[in-house]
Formats: sequence, C-alpha cells, structure tokens
Amino acid sequence: MRALDEHAITAWAAACVHSLEVLCPAINGINVYPVADSDTGSNLLHTMSGAHARLIAEPATDSAATALSVLARGAVLAARGNSGVILSQVLRGLAETAAAASELDGPTLAKALANAHRTATDAVARPVQGTMLSVLQAVAQAVTQPGDLADVVAIAAKAASEALEQTPHQLPVLAAAGVVDAGARGLVAVFDALAGVVTGTETQIAHSCEAHTRGEPDAEPAPYAWEVMYLLDGVADADVPVLRRALSELGDSVTVAGDGSGGHAVHVHCADIGAAIEAGLRAGTPSNIRVEPLITPTPIEPPSGPDRAVVAVVHGEELAALLREEGVAVLAVPDHATPSVEEMLGLITERAAGHITVLAGGASLTRAADDAAGHPMIGDRDVVVIPCASPVQVLSALAVHDVQRRANDDVVAMAEAAAATRRGELVVAAEESITWVGRAHAGDLIGFVDGEVVLVEPAGAEPAEAALGVLNRMLAVGGELVTVLTGTEAPPGLTDELRERLRAQRPEVEFVDYPGGQADAVLLIGVE
Repeated sequence: MRALDEHAITAWAAACVHSLEVLCPAINGINVYPVADSDTGSNLLHTMSGAHARLIAEPATDSAATALSVLARGAVLAARGNSGVILSQVLRGLAETAAAASELDGPTLAKALANAHRTATDAVARPVQGTMLSVLQAVAQAVTQPGDLADVVAIAAKAASEALEQTPHQLPVLAAAGVVDAGARGLVAVFDALAGVVTGTETQIAHSCEAHTRGEPDAEPAPYAWEVMYLLDGVADADVPVLRRALSELGDSVTVAGDGSGGHAVHVHCADIGAAIEAGLRAGTPSNIRVEPLITPTPIEPPSGPDRAVVAVVHGEELAALLREEGVAVLAVPDHATPSVEEMLGLITERAAGHITVLAGGASLTRAADDAAGHPMIGDRDVVVIPCASPVQVLSALAVHDVQRRANDDVVAMAEAAAATRRGELVVAAEESITWVGRAHAGDLIGFVDGEVVLVEPAGAEPAEAALGVLNRMLAVGGELVTVLTGTEAPPGLTDELRERLRAQRPEVEFVDYPGGQADAVLLIGVE
C-alpha cells in the first residue's frame, strides 16, 4: 500500500477496536498510577468503538481527510477517561494535517504524527512523562526523516513499542508495580494496528499491564474523589486556557480537548463535582455530563527500600537541576509564580511511596504545598510539608536527610536543620522605599537577614562588598558553613571575590556556592 485512503482508514479503525478488545482485560489490571484511569482499557475501547461507529455511519467518507475528520469527531464525542480523550486528540491531529490531502502517503503521515503529538500534548494541562504522551513524542521524533508509507508506519510502531518499554523508568509508580503504562500500551496497539493494515502483518501482543497487588480487599473501597467529564459547546478559543487553569486548581488529570469544529471534551479528577461543572458553565454549554467515583488503588507490593520519598518545590531552574542531581523529584516554578493544585498533586502522587516529605523553598510555595497536602486527591498518602523561607534552607534540610532513619525522625531532623539556617539576600531595589536603615532608591543594593533589611548600598556599589556586609551581620552570632546561591543578575566572578574576602577575614568558615537561577535576587545566602 502506497497511501492511506478512506477504505484503509476504516480498516485501521476496525483493527484498533479488535486489538483493544483483546487487550482490554490486561490493560484494566493496572491501577497504580494515580492520575490515570483504572479502567484504561475500557476507556480506550469505548472511545475507538464510538469513533469507528460514526465513521461507518457517516455517508461523506470519500477521502482520507474526510474519514479521519469523522473519526476524530466521533472519538471526541465518545471519549471516556483521560486516556480516551488523549486518543481522540491523536486522531484530531492526524485529521488536521490530512485536511488538504485525498490520501496520506509517507511524508504526509509523518507530518500528521508530529501534529498528533502536539495536539494531544496541548490538550493536557500537565503532561507527564511515562504515559501515552511519551509514546507519542517518541513516534514524532522517529519519523522526522520519512520514506514511503510502509517505512513510516513500521518506524512509528517500532518507536512506540520501544518508548513503552521506557515508561517504568520515567514514572516511579510503574517501576514499583513492575508494569508499563496502560494507556501507552493501548496506544502501541493502535500503531501496531496501523502497521498491520498497511503492511499486512500482525503484531503479537506483549507487555504486562497487570500490577502485582497484596490481594483483594475485604470490603468495597469508598471513593476518594471523582472523575468528571462533559462535552462543552460554545466556548471561545481564548477561554480554553482559562478553563484549563480553573480545572487545574480543583484537581489533576485535566484535559480540555477540541474536536476541530468548536466542541470540546472536558476531563478532570477532583473532589468538588459542582465546581468542575460550574467552570464549564462559565466557559460554554456543558452536556453529556458523566461523574464516576475514583477508588483508592489497591496497594502495590511494598518496595524493598524505605516506603518514603523527599520532593521539593522551588524557584529557579538551576537550583532545581542541582536538587535533581541529588535524586530529589523537583517542581521548578517560575519566579513570582505559584504552582497550581494539579502541579503540586503531580509532584506528590507520582512518587511510589506512602510517606512523602515536601520541601517548599519559600512562603508562597509552602502555602501551595500545604494546600496540596490536605487535598482529597492525595488519597491515603502521608504527606508532611517542611516550610523553608529560602531555598538555602531546602539545601540544609537535604544535607541531613537520611533514609536509614525512621520517617518521623528524619522529618524532625530536616525541619530542625532548615529552621537553624539563617538566611540572607542581596537584591536590587525595583523602586523607591523607606526601610529600617534608611531610604532606598531604584537600583540600590538592599541586604536582608532573616527577612529584615540590614543595609542599603547606592546603585553602582560593589556587590561583593555589599554581600560581605550581609555575611558579617549573619556571622556575628556564629556560623561554620556559608552557602550561596547566585541569581540570574549576579555579575561574573562575584562568588569568587566573596570567597576570597571571607577567607581573609574568617578563614575558619567554609564557603560553598551554586547557581540558583532566581531572577529576583543577586545572591541568596545561608549560614549554618
């Protein structure tokens, strides 16, 4: 086959339905990923079956573009669960690229697959590695130099299968359960079906999607939150991001997926059903509202090591990279921004641990972490937030973290280390103000110790001298270790000069510095 026409697309849809019917029991076995649906196989099958049924019933299927467009609209209308909504956006992305083509040859299909990845990713408020989106990304990257149609579908199917194998390495809960992502496995079946239609081959079903659990519960578990889905008409394009943000403040697994003709499928996991529906009412006209209970997953087998994890939420991408090198999962938040509920829930729920300690590197980040810690979507996890007024206190807490200690003792040790670290800042004044030590003008250097202004130096003053002034005030009451994080506005060589000056005055004090990446401070200083 040299190109996909409407007949081949109809055959592909039928093959997808058949493959998903075979896979459905196995895919449904996975229930360890908190933001995925426990009945992923049924959701994918229902979505693809609805799309196929509409394709069969639609009279105007005289081209590949029309057939894909009908298939995509049917998938959006029939979508169930987050996995079904994402699958509908894969089909929509294919249809958009094929709109001007009567047939899909190899190069056109390659472009369509790249667009499918973009469309599906854009529909999800918080894309997660180790899921269907990872498989899509791998496929899009693999077909950048396409050949004929058979080559493209073979490359796509192979890339999807290889990406599926990596999902346990990208998502800790999958690794703990010893499974691949269920939605991703279903998507591999879709690509395998496409390859089968084009090449006439049949791919053997592989990969386990069944988690090893501790046994069946004795009683029917109660829902801990709800899956809310509805179709939405009459929503303006400019209101879609607003709706997505509103839903992200309610829970996780947020998807707002368009059908290409003004309609959208909305999906969210949350505790407040009414608020999720009201968000849709503010944006357009909801219909086909469906609410399903979310059941706490059956516990997976306990890991061989401690059943706990430490995560952090900080400002500054360079600081986040430093923490990741220490094996800490990090949410990097832009300066002056506050993470959404969904972002915080993702940071917590994607860990394969029952006890999670959150290090929050600032007052606003601590409030966001506290809100997430008490959210119903946390389930039965034990979440403890250690407040840190500055990122330097996050580093101090991590320095004493010990997985060999009992969880409660470790939390106490980290909290004590953070609280015992004095914090200083050197910032550039953005506007004129009155401080405890005098008037500051825009451009002046202002030094803080534990939140209080201790010095003001005029614009053009030497940053190293001002930083040393802050440090001397901090070290006046003692200290053995100075930790400095440099902001994006720190001049080159500042920390080297500060180290030499400190060594000359206080040779007994150890000095370490790291790039922090904060835009609102020249230096962040910690003294222990």
